[in-house]
Amino acid sequence: MIDVTIIGAGICGTLIAHKLSKYNLSVLVLEKANDVASGATGANSAMVHSGHDPKPGTLKCKYNLLGNRMYKDVCADLKVDYDPIGAYVVATTLEEEQKLDELINQCIERKVPYELLTGDEARNNEPNLSDDVTKALSLPTTAVVTPWLVAMAAMEESMLNDVELKLNYEVKKIERKDDYFIINDEIETKLIINCAGSHCDDITNMLRVSPYKVETKKGEYYVIDHTGKQLVHHVIYPVPTAKGKGVLAVPTVHHNILIGPNSDYIDDKDDVSTGSGLDYVKKEIAKTIKNVPFNKMIHTFAGNRPHIDLNDFYIQKDDEIENFIHVAGIESPGISAAPAIAEDVVETMVLPKFSTSIKQEYVKRKPYINMKKMSNEEKDALIKKDPDFGKLICRCEKVSLGEIKDVINRKCGATTIKGVKMRCRPGMGRCQGGFCEPEVVKIINKHLDQKIEDIKLDKNNSQIFCAYAKEDL
Repeated sequence: MIDVTIIGAGICGTLIAHKLSKYNLSVLVLEKANDVASGATGANSAMVHSGHDPKPGTLKCKYNLLGNRMYKDVCADLKVDYDPIGAYVVATTLEEEQKLDELINQCIERKVPYELLTGDEARNNEPNLSDDVTKALSLPTTAVVTPWLVAMAAMEESMLNDVELKLNYEVKKIERKDDYFIINDEIETKLIINCAGSHCDDITNMLRVSPYKVETKKGEYYVIDHTGKQLVHHVIYPVPTAKGKGVLAVPTVHHNILIGPNSDYIDDKDDVSTGSGLDYVKKEIAKTIKNVPFNKMIHTFAGNRPHIDLNDFYIQKDDEIENFIHVAGIESPGISAAPAIAEDVVETMVLPKFSTSIKQEYVKRKPYINMKKMSNEEKDALIKKDPDFGKLICRCEKVSLGEIKDVINRKCGATTIKGVKMRCRPGMGRCQGGFCEPEVVKIINKHLDQKIEDIKLDKNNSQIFCAYAKEDL
């Protein structure tokens, strides 16, 4: 019998698992995709909001503020990148300037650091701001992270400490029996935490009529190459509207620029194709940023957000079903809020259900090997130890064979081309895998001993799996 089963391995599910891994409990994470962070966590604006924007009194406001203050330590603990680059919310009209005044009042009430700049002062720091920008609200506690790496690192460390992960496992049936649950007629568990993203209501409906309905919003993005002069150095927001935070320009931790998203409701919760929304993104970004080098666009992508009809996060114990916890509606600022959500769920909703103790011995993960961050002396020493670190596989991102082996041969390691790409970046550069992808396929097949007969694409052609039979390599 499992103590706690978490359904969904996005950033909330994995951070909850990580928090629980410190205790003497049996914990299982179920994920229907073939990797963690395959949903909203893997396709978003990749930033930690300051907490200036959510409506007062909401869970979004509460957890955003707490999460922002936790992130630096969370990323240091998990050994993943955190870059507090700050943000500008920019106004171009008198009406938008008045909205900035409202945001300033919220910053004061919430103790969020800020500074109000004139348009010229802002352009001194960001020359590519539109000439129409009249004022800018500077928010220095805004940061950028790589959300999927936060989730992957949290899951890896959880597994090093006996948390079990089942990938490619879709929950199709849940039954309540006496004081426990049976999932898919085979998994028995005392407590369930529903972190299933866009499918949270589908999971809940297996036990009762869900108290919320998930409507999925799609957001589409451009990715600008990181070569040459950087377009912006801060996150650039427009003044928010009722539809959301608007189309942003976001420098990533790897110095690409994300331009997006739009925000459109879709019927298919799993549709991550790109299309006409990108035209809207291009039109809207021109209101705040000039000289956007769309000729250096190397990739487009879309991510879906689970919006619920209650217009807030839904994080609570179910009021009808004992030991069933909802972590639902985690749209923006969900990435920012995730560490605080995980802490609150574990400490106030899970641990009181069990008589347990903190583990006396706990294994910390080692960071992914990143040769670009090493000195020449460190590189030489590593190559002497393993010559595969001297064999370049990805020319654009300068990724070696040794680094790819490292991300495969770990707990929660990569098993697909996309999985390798998300962990150590081969295929993330200008050629988008045009040169390195066949080599990555060979490496995966060799090190996982996989045998797959032909190329297999998902329905949106967005993920290539190990593509060739081993004997053909």
